Amino acid sequence: MSGERGRDAVLHLSAAFLLVAGATWWWRAAPQQTTDPRLLHWRLSTEQLLPDTGDQETASTLALGAGTGHEEEVPGLDTGSYLVSVVCAGDDGSRIRVSLGSGYQSGRGVPCSGARTPEMFSVGLSGDLLLRVNVEEAGPVVFRYTLQRMER
Repeated sequence: MSGERGRDAVLHLSAAFLLVAGATWWWRAAPQQTTDPRLLHWRLSTEQLLPDTGDQETASTLALGAGTGHEEEVPGLDTGSYLVSVVCAGDDGSRIRVSLGSGYQSGRGVPCSGARTPEMFSVGLSGDLLLRVNVEEAGPVVFRYTLQRMER
């Protein structure tokens, strides 16, 4: 009987060791989250400059890398006039270009450093909003926009 108990103990200890070794490997092999601490600060700044309100259609905050582009589509909007507000936060010299629609447009340049004030412009929409954002060479940046229907 004692030989059988010894084999059981060895078997259980081996299983426990393999479980601990596997869990340790799994934990250490997981990709490390490398988030830039500036992004959190810039996100908070843009959300303070363009806070969520009850009368907006939509809003979004995005972190974008240098030299990248992003398209944001808001489908199913009622026909009418809307106020688009955009703001950007980033390092000195960082800028974005914001354009609307699917055709080629140079867009509006928005500085991401210095005095960060929201840019606002009104647009007439019938259905969908397509917002294109292109980050110039300095980055990363945090971009935020809000869309609000204007009074009828």
